[in-house]
Amino acid sequence: MSVNPAELSRLWDEQWPEYPKVSYELRAIPDRWVRFHALPGSKRYPESEAEYAVVLARHNAILSSLIATRTVLVVAAGYSATASPHASLRPEGVDHLLLEAVHWSSVLIDAEPGSESWMHLYVSEILDAPHALSPLLRLVADHEIANVLIADPSLNWLYHPYDGGMDVLLPSTAKRDALRGQHRSWLSSHPSGL
Repeated sequence: MSVNPAELSRLWDEQWPEYPKVSYELRAIPDRWVRFHALPGSKRYPESEAEYAVVLARHNAILSSLIATRTVLVVAAGYSATASPHASLRPEGVDHLLLEAVHWSSVLIDAEPGSESWMHLYVSEILDAPHALSPLLRLVADHEIANVLIADPSLNWLYHPYDGGMDVLLPSTAKRDALRGQHRSWLSSHPSGL
């Protein structure tokens, strides 16, 4: 399986126009965004196997309600001070999980002169999600990797797991509200939803 980066960029521009391909900035679409916490009481990091089981169960529940195809796309990030990616910039710690990841795009995340920083996005197609994603989601829960994005092949929905929970972007406000209603007890009590 391989991903066509040009076709993926075309789909992104069609589905998410005017939004950068940076996972942590996607919550800027408030009418389609919802955040769920991975542990009760908004606890950030799991400390036992029982808590890891809760984290993975919540990820699997949300992803199972989203996934309608045999495959999902997984985007992971590597970083450098230049716009040019190279093989050594592939995301550390996930090479064994995303064996066929290809460079998709590079995004300037810090334009400060002399301190420029680029995020290089690598994408892979994964079969048998959500369960095949458990090792990756555990690394995210431990904050060993960050800025992961999971999506269906048409980019109809986006899923950004982070240490502490998941941000989900859906195709409409109605779909967002329906998913939010199914998992109300996992929502933040903060008025902003964070």
